[in-house]
Amino acid sequence: MYDAGSISPTLSAINVHPLNSPTAKNCRVLSLIPPMTQLNTPYPSTAYITGFLRSRGIDAVQDDLALKLVLRLFSATGLSAIRKQIDAAQSGNSSLVIQHFCDEFDQYLSAIDRTILFLQGRDSTLAHRINSRSFLPEGPRFSALDVYDSDDENGDDDGGDPLSWAFGSLGMQDKARHFATLYLSDIADVLRAAIDPRFEFVRYAESLAASQPTFDPLATALAAPMNLMDTTLRELTLESISRHQPNLVLISVPFPGCVYAAFRIAQTIKRQHPEIVTALGGGFVNTELRELAEPRVFDYFDYVSLDDGERPLLALLEHLRGDRPQSQLVRTFVRSGESQSVEYMNSGEPDIPFAEVGTPTWDGLPISDYLSTLDMLNPMHRLWSDGRWNKLTVAHGCYWKKCSFCDVTLDYIGRYEAVAASTLVDRIEAIVQETGQTGFHFVDEAAPPKALKAMAEELLRRGVVISWWSNIRFEKAFTPELCELLAASGCIAISGGLEVASDRLLNLMKKGVSVSQVARVTRAFSDVGILVHAYLMYGFPTQTVQDTVDALEYVRQMFEEGCIQSGFFHRFTCTVHSPVGQHPEDFGVSLIPLPPVTFAKNDIEFIDPTGVDHESLGTGLNKGLYNFMHGVGLDADIRSWFPGRVPRAKVPRDYIVRALQAMANH
Repeated sequence: MYDAGSISPTLSAINVHPLNSPTAKNCRVLSLIPPMTQLNTPYPSTAYITGFLRSRGIDAVQDDLALKLVLRLFSATGLSAIRKQIDAAQSGNSSLVIQHFCDEFDQYLSAIDRTILFLQGRDSTLAHRINSRSFLPEGPRFSALDVYDSDDENGDDDGGDPLSWAFGSLGMQDKARHFATLYLSDIADVLRAAIDPRFEFVRYAESLAASQPTFDPLATALAAPMNLMDTTLRELTLESISRHQPNLVLISVPFPGCVYAAFRIAQTIKRQHPEIVTALGGGFVNTELRELAEPRVFDYFDYVSLDDGERPLLALLEHLRGDRPQSQLVRTFVRSGESQSVEYMNSGEPDIPFAEVGTPTWDGLPISDYLSTLDMLNPMHRLWSDGRWNKLTVAHGCYWKKCSFCDVTLDYIGRYEAVAASTLVDRIEAIVQETGQTGFHFVDEAAPPKALKAMAEELLRRGVVISWWSNIRFEKAFTPELCELLAASGCIAISGGLEVASDRLLNLMKKGVSVSQVARVTRAFSDVGILVHAYLMYGFPTQTVQDTVDALEYVRQMFEEGCIQSGFFHRFTCTVHSPVGQHPEDFGVSLIPLPPVTFAKNDIEFIDPTGVDHESLGTGLNKGLYNFMHGVGLDADIRSWFPGRVPRAKVPRDYIVRALQAMANH
């Protein structure tokens, strides 16, 4: 997957039933979201599986411990606990963030609860106080404001307000949300410095799990004395168990940054409620634990399942009722009772059709408690953290499934399955009715143009009003006419892969698009007022310095011509499930052998004979892109963004202009 921040449509997690409790028909299933995922909206895996279970008559509930952990720590009670920990440590070498926190503690304490309410949309008038710049204590994070010019984009004096260029005179709420987000980030820095250096809002202790060949680092962390983060999570886990009284607990782990907390949750359940069986599933498991051979994982989880969870869950419930032997489980790891070795059971039964998985439900999740933060001023980037979006899939898998950098061999990408537009819009209407929210983020790897067209027509036919955004491929099927239709149906933004911005490399990676085609498609979206975000990549096999410089020139021209408004460069990572990882010889590279793997397996290093210093080039790419997004330096020599000497771009300065003219003349 080229977008580390995207949501996998593999919303799987496995629920299990304890052998020594009532029959599976009478059990209660609790699905948990572990820290950390998102603050502004629920991660959808529990909503999918809970909706499916309820459609089959099973008592199912859900809880979001990621959100609850943040709300517990980022409160007057939580800040007092943090301060108590700092005072108890009595360290004479406190960092600047800790010193500032302690010096301004009274102000931090008095502001925190009201600021959280403001970010939840419950106290909008507080924006006036926040914007005064005297209500919130301003720690090191606020120094980022210094990079903005105090003159607005037209060169007019704005009275010294560094953010007027971004928000204007009517952006009071947005400006206050940005200040409030910086305030929370300062507190997060204190948490890292004083309590747990692994803490991140979306990537908590990620290094303990991501592509870790052995379980040892995670086992060591789980055996260590609990810190404030751990004890708070333990309290929240026990509160959830007490409230819901489940027989079965499933934990869905979408990302490596959720794994440590997921195991801490399971550890608490096993210690305090050994009669409850726990189970693990989700995107991280589907991607990185496909060769799981570590018995210690089953000290925490009784079952671990791969890929979509609906069919494995039904099989497991049948087994626990005594209606199916363990050997006939579906895509499920277990630990053998005698040998204590890990065994993989898979009867090979087909998955539940996408049309029959039911409608996700957010019932039981604290919808009004999520926080709309604003950490990045770019209007496209903010969609990931600002606003309450109902996450839904248009289709299962990817209809293209050819890109050589992508994990196309995995089920959540490789098994494409569409659904009728009427069924999709039925789900949309049901979700709007339940949540009261009309914003949708379609989380497909690449939403099919045919399906989007049918959905848009059905939305307009029924008069359903929503706002939506999604990830797509910049293919020629997105004509100006289709873009206009999608905009009319509520599309506000799209993202897609321009990747290396080189026709040679786009062909090598089997992307199925060209630079000129991307320019025409993105301009068609932009012309109807839809924001366009481009995923960009560097360091792909055989990519030269010249390729990289030319790529940035293409990107510059696309910003200059209004094709795209946002973008992000990331370093290419080879994964074992991608065509590059499976057939490196086809891409001119050789893989560095992995050590023996019993736990997580995903990223793999490779040797590229070009020997290019991609890290150095990445600095220039990101610097140039950041300025382009702010309309700065679009007329500068492209070489000026790179820290070292690079060749002149070979791309004609009017390449994108001519590509757009060709579209107009077509």
